[in-house]
Parts: sequence; C-alpha cells; structure tokens
Amino acid sequence: MRRSALFLPTERQPPADAEALSHKLMVRAGLVRQLGAGLWSWLPAGWRVHQKVVQIIREEIDAIGGQELLLPVMHPRELWRKTGRDQIEELFTLEDRKGAEMVLAMTHEEAVTFHVGAAVKSYRDLPKTLYHFQVKERDEARPRAGILRTREFIMKDSYSFDRDEAGLDVQYEAHRGAYAKIYDRTGLEWFECRSDVGMMGGTVAHEYMAPCPAGEDDVVLARGYASNLEVASADPQPVELPGDTEAAEVTTPGATTVEALTASLGLPAGALLKAYPVIAEDDGRLVLVMVRGDHRVNPVKLQNALRSPFRPAGTEEIAAQVGPAGYIGPHAPLTAVETLYDAAIEAGPYVVGANRADTHLRGFVVPEGATRADVRLVEPGDTIGGEPVRIVTAIEIGNIFKLGTRYSEPLGATYLDADGKPQKIVMGSYGIGPARIAAAAVEQFADEKGISWPVAIAPWTVNLVSLGKGGTPERAAADALYEQLRAAGVEVLYDDRDTGNGEKFAEAELLGCPLRITLGKRSLDSGLLEAQIRRELQDVEGGIPLEGAVGAVLGILPTLA
Repeated sequence: MRRSALFLPTERQPPADAEALSHKLMVRAGLVRQLGAGLWSWLPAGWRVHQKVVQIIREEIDAIGGQELLLPVMHPRELWRKTGRDQIEELFTLEDRKGAEMVLAMTHEEAVTFHVGAAVKSYRDLPKTLYHFQVKERDEARPRAGILRTREFIMKDSYSFDRDEAGLDVQYEAHRGAYAKIYDRTGLEWFECRSDVGMMGGTVAHEYMAPCPAGEDDVVLARGYASNLEVASADPQPVELPGDTEAAEVTTPGATTVEALTASLGLPAGALLKAYPVIAEDDGRLVLVMVRGDHRVNPVKLQNALRSPFRPAGTEEIAAQVGPAGYIGPHAPLTAVETLYDAAIEAGPYVVGANRADTHLRGFVVPEGATRADVRLVEPGDTIGGEPVRIVTAIEIGNIFKLGTRYSEPLGATYLDADGKPQKIVMGSYGIGPARIAAAAVEQFADEKGISWPVAIAPWTVNLVSLGKGGTPERAAADALYEQLRAAGVEVLYDDRDTGNGEKFAEAELLGCPLRITLGKRSLDSGLLEAQIRRELQDVEGGIPLEGAVGAVLGILPTLA
C-alpha cells in the first residue's frame, strides 16, 4: 500500500477524554475513529489488524472441527424470553413496524440452539461445533477506554453440541487448547483463569486475561495458579488475635469504622469482625455477613453462597432487626437473623459490635456449627501453597463456558439416544474479542514513540520510507524496491509522500510496523539501506545491502517478535 493513497488520518494529540494507552494511540495512529458514545469505526489500517486476528482465530477453531456460519444480530425477543435473558439490563430491545418485539443480540446462544434443536434428531447427529464472527450489541452504561468497552463490537463465538457431559469435556478441552494457540500466535502475554459463569449460566467457566494497566479485571496469580479476583481463593494473611478469654463490653464512642475502632483499641484490623448486612432479593430475608476487619466482601462469591441476588440492607432495616448501624454484631440480643461467617474467620476471640450504640464486645468466639462460606476478596499478603499472591490488572480477551443444558432445556433442543429415548443436548460456549486482542497488544508493547505491533497482527510487516522526492533517482529506487517486496509476498507500507523526513519517521514509529527500511540518496551512495526494528527501536547493525535487499528482509522477518 502506498501511503499517499492510504486513508490514515493521524493526529498529533490524543482525544481529550482518552485515559487508556490503546485509546490514545489507536486514535492518533489513524486506526479507529469514534462515531458516538461506545460506537467505533475501524479505519483501513486498524481493520487490517482486526482481520489478522480474525484469521488466526478462524484457523485454530477450524483445526478443532469448528464449522463457520453466520447468525443474525436481530432476534425475536421470544427466544430470549424462553431462556429468561430478555430482562438483562444491557440488552437492546425494540419493536418492528408491526409491533413484533425484537432484541439486538449480545451473544447468540438462543439463535444457534434454536437452529440445532430444529435440525438434530439423533445421537448420530452429534457432536457438532459451530462458530461465527458477528456484531454484538450491548447497551453499555459507561462506554470507556476506546475499543475496550463499547456498545457494538465483533466477537467470535463458537458453540459445541454433545450427547453428554463427557462429550462436552472433550470439546471444552479442545477449545482450551485452541485458545492457547491463538493467544500465543498473536504474541500476547496472557493467563487462563477460573471465572464466574455470570449471566451466561452453566457450571464451569474460564476466562483469558492479558495483563496491562488499562484492564478492568484483577487477576490473582501464584505459582501454577491464576484466577479472576471475583472467584479467587487463598490462605489469609495471619493475624494476632487479642488474648481475651471472657466476653466483656467496651465503650467505643463514635467508633463506627474499622479505622476508628483499631485506633481506639490498639488492635490490628484483622482482630475485629465487621458486619455486612444484606437483603437476599429472592425471599427478602436479612443475612448478617461477617468478615475480618482487614477483609472485604466479594459480591460474586456472596451471591453464589446465598444462591440469590442481594442488596445492602438499609439503616432502618438493620436497626429494626439487629441494632444501630456501626455497632452491630453476631450475638445476643440478635435472635432471628441468619448469620454467615467468612471461611477465613478463626474461632476467635474477636472484637465485634455489641448491638448497642457506642459499644463493642471483646472476647467474642464464633459458635460451633456456625454457617461458613468463602465470601471474601483475596488481598495482598494472602498466600497459595505458602507463596504470596500477586494481584495484577488485566484485559479480558476471551472466555469459555460449560453451559450444560442451560439453553437446550428451555428451547427444547433434544435428540434421541441409542435406545430411542429423548435426551437434552449438552452445550458449551466459547468467545473471543478480536478488538480486545488488538487493544491488549497496543497496551503491552507500546512505548513513548507509539505502537509496536507483534508481527502476526501488524497492519503491515515492513514500513518502507522514501527520503527522495518524485523524479529523483532515490525515489525511483524506492519505487522499484516496493514492487520487489510486494512480489516476494512481503506486506509493505510504502511512504512515498513528498513530506518532511521527520514527519515520516514519527508516523512510522507511531503506527508501529515491525521493520522500517529507509531509502534515500545516502543509500544509493553507500549501497546500504537503513533498517530499524520497531520493538525497542533497535537499528539493524550494518544496515541492509541495497543489492539483494529483498532476500535480506526475508531473512530478518522470522527473527522478529
């Protein structure tokens, strides 16, 4: 591609609202442009990156037996109503001119299950793996970070259909292997993590994370362990408990926070138990959740433990059933309120609220047989296998789910087994966002000059810069080299513009093609081309001989990351 013909509107400054590095650089480099809140257009150079990621994904899913198809974005709402997902807050809903209710799909479980359920009759028709690349719509409340959190995006989602759980296990492991190859091929640093099934449902889920500061997820890492913070578990950091052997009230005026109470009593935060009263929305019951004073409640774990969505209890609800907010605890006069202790809490003794204003209780011991569950967030200082954990910020770049019969049951997707008996089809769902892979690559490999693409997903492999103006021998030589590189199958962006050399170099560094070659008058005089590897801006020692330049380039490319 000649730069003079390329639609590449670069910018000197990033958007005023840009915070994520990928947002800043992808706009400045002319890869993407915003159309509206959470709505982004991919420009030619950016689309080349996106489609290279798509092709890598396609090749690896094809390799495990995936069959590509295309499902529509707009669905009858009734399909989603059957699965109970039509009330998801982020789901776009609409009516057509005849009043038929429709939705814009966030994912395609309902649509693909509808088709498979109608077509599959016998166990002989299974297993199957179907996938597509399609637009997804999501009424994102707070679009941010450029292409990382948008209202419209393209996703690869594949779906496996099996006779039983054993078959699903095979398909699931095949996708895990394919995903590992995909991320390795794109050049990313990544982790596979256990995760919560969330709105997708099912029984088991993994997600794939690329560590970088722009991410919105936290990943807990230790030797041989990686998990989303939402579901991670670890051994708590030990805490020295007070030596109280008998329960005794202590006056604590105004000490309604852990910080105030530790200052008043001279104890570490972990020697206190703090109460987190919630209302289980399924049945309206109040539950008093207890965690150590140095720990925090994990909403995902707590919802799973309660088997119900929940909300924080209001001040009046707390006062009516327990005591004054800031001084509540898990003991008398508390009677009919369910109490749930976090698994990290030892027997005691601890300091807890006394259920009376300005009063706490020392020497509290957790009753034998108390209900316990792991409902806390992992914290720095916790350990796994004796090794301190690391908590890093990351971008989610893919996820996979064992759905079981979550969708086949409500949509009636069944088959007849070898005995002629109807059985529910067992499903898996597997998603990857090409845009997130592209953004993660920018985040992980950019420097102060701009983007530094991994070779596999770079818009062009080589950026050829001509320093000669039109009609000069050096321009003629650059034109000839451009055609030779193209003929050899090299993807090359040729900067043939009659602009300043500094502008050309700055733009090359901003766009981030893996190898830059410069041809000017000095190249003709010396017989050597200047060459620079974009990663770490490393000059090729001795340059590249003008005679035989194509062969030299082909020898360098396999060495690039």
